Amino acid sequence: MSNGNNGRKMKALYIVEPLKMEMRELPVPVIQAPDEVLVKVMMAGICGSDMHNYLGESSGIAYPLVAGHEMAALVLETGSGARGLEAGDHVVLDPVISCGYCYPCSIGRGNVCENLKARGSHYDGCMQEFMVLKRRTIHKISRDLPWEKAALVEPFTIAGQSTSRAAVSAGDTVYIGGAGPIGLCILLMCKLLGAEVIISDIIAPRLELAARLGADHVIDLNTEEPSAAIKKMPGVHGITAAFDAVGHPAVFAQLVKLALPAARILCMGFSPEPSPVSLVDITKKELTILGSRMSVNQFDRIIKLTEEGRLDGTPLVSGVFDFKDGLRAFQELKENKAAHCKVLIRINAEDD
Repeated sequence: MSNGNNGRKMKALYIVEPLKMEMRELPVPVIQAPDEVLVKVMMAGICGSDMHNYLGESSGIAYPLVAGHEMAALVLETGSGARGLEAGDHVVLDPVISCGYCYPCSIGRGNVCENLKARGSHYDGCMQEFMVLKRRTIHKISRDLPWEKAALVEPFTIAGQSTSRAAVSAGDTVYIGGAGPIGLCILLMCKLLGAEVIISDIIAPRLELAARLGADHVIDLNTEEPSAAIKKMPGVHGITAAFDAVGHPAVFAQLVKLALPAARILCMGFSPEPSPVSLVDITKKELTILGSRMSVNQFDRIIKLTEEGRLDGTPLVSGVFDFKDGLRAFQELKENKAAHCKVLIRINAEDD
């Protein structure tokens, strides 16, 4: 176990309350248990949930809070029980903190634990220079991967979870409502699985990016109605799997209308507003309605695909900010949402 931090200080980016962030100085944490690991955070991503927390649009958030849960880090020190890791290893973080004994946990679905907590929402997140983490929450990744690619593993686990839940496979025609970072990660996963993909949005640059990433069809919702647009697509009979990657109640209702009989619909939004869906549309088509939250048992698969070069999220990155400009990164996303997809923050430089 660590002998202490020798009075060293570090910086951490806090969401103090909605629309208020500040950089605070804290002691560098120390290992206090055998299964703990001290890491130096290298790169962090701003997730949509981080923005909701910043804007005050999420419930149950433990302000003040260190933001962030998408990260890549360098191992500095390990406890005696933190097997499989050594100083110099590169790691990524699983932000899920589950109790281990409730019903979902007992069947291997800790991502929907009855007592679920998450880094960056209920516990301090990764936008700090150093962290002490439990060994079970971090996963080793190749030292050869750039920090930017490593920091994008966690968003891809969300896509891995949702496409697994929806059982996407070759032969599917998939509709993705929303071409934000998660929608685009789902697009890349679906293409990897061999599906034909249609994606829609109201932001033209995101649709242009989706096309570059391999989307077979894009729908600009400012100018096209989805059902009419799909009917014009050559070789497309209908939608066999659909993803609500926006979380707006109207999107789910639209997907129910678009889906073929026996299709699967995957919901990812957290809107408390009811969706105007007629039950007869679900029953007559015998649709499968699924939810998907964070991920479970996805990191090993996504890390392997990333290391093999089969998944690469770097085209989604629209900006990389230094840590001292972290607040500006959040403000930039708030004010210029259409100009950005995935924004990263460089917490530490290689030579720090």
